[in-house]
Amino acid sequence: MIVTVTPNPSVDRTIAVDRLLEGEVNRATATRLDPGGKGINVSRAVVANGGATVAVLPVGGVHGRMMTQLLDGTGVVVEAVPIAQSIRANIAVVEPDGTTTKINEPGPNLTTTEVTTFLDTVREVVKASPGAWIVGCGSLPGGVAGDFYADLVRLGHEVGARVAIDTSGAPLPPAIPAGPDLIKPNRAELGELVGADLRTVGEVVDAARDLIAGGIAQVLVSLGRDGALLVSADTVLLAAASVDRPLSTVGAGDCTLGGYLLALDRGASPQQALVQAVAFGSAAVGLPGTEVPSPAHVASIEVRVDTDPERPAPLID
Repeated sequence: MIVTVTPNPSVDRTIAVDRLLEGEVNRATATRLDPGGKGINVSRAVVANGGATVAVLPVGGVHGRMMTQLLDGTGVVVEAVPIAQSIRANIAVVEPDGTTTKINEPGPNLTTTEVTTFLDTVREVVKASPGAWIVGCGSLPGGVAGDFYADLVRLGHEVGARVAIDTSGAPLPPAIPAGPDLIKPNRAELGELVGADLRTVGEVVDAARDLIAGGIAQVLVSLGRDGALLVSADTVLLAAASVDRPLSTVGAGDCTLGGYLLALDRGASPQQALVQAVAFGSAAVGLPGTEVPSPAHVASIEVRVDTDPERPAPLID
């Protein structure tokens, strides 16, 4: 079981344009509406590929009602925690080459009681699924303390769950001392976390190893067109795939994480899990909006694995 925790979900509108012109009238060539938020994307990818998942999220206001309606058709089991204010709506503008411009709203302000109820709901869901993965994902809305993900890690370990954290900025550093079993930053987020500009695979590996030495079990780093890097105490692997026609990068990292955890949940080795992670993420880039890949999409991706990736070659910006 993979239990996703999304404190700041969103209704995501994706608008396709031939070219984004700043300060001018832009005419859409297509538009779509999806249930959004990093954890929700993970759950959608997992369930689309036959995995078991529960998505825990706050729901309130007109966008909360839209979220519930959008999730009804996905097959994702939802534990919705009612809140007084409306959840947010985000916009992504996508150009034909895959260039994506995002506008993210800040989200609601949760009361202390709502935050407590939210965490209590996570606890009850996980207690019903021994050995589950808890996946804490995304930004924090107003009213949620900056150490929320540290609390989530401790909660998970108290009830025997493994915990993955996928966030960035201010919420990430407080979670590190709590010892999550996995973190999934991208290269820029990892660099911000360790205070370094990571320009090569070797530098990314060194930064991840520093975190491993501090008590994190695994670091899965998204490297964009360079693929993804997995580092643990005894593993350093780089996997990559080519995407012939990129359509949208929105949610691709979430699909990467979903593919990785689903493979681990099914007993795969770290290398097998990394291959599936990159296949999920690469397949997602070839789909519109935040559409998640099906097994057929994933099967069409050819993934290359490098078992000795500590090279000085610069990464693609």
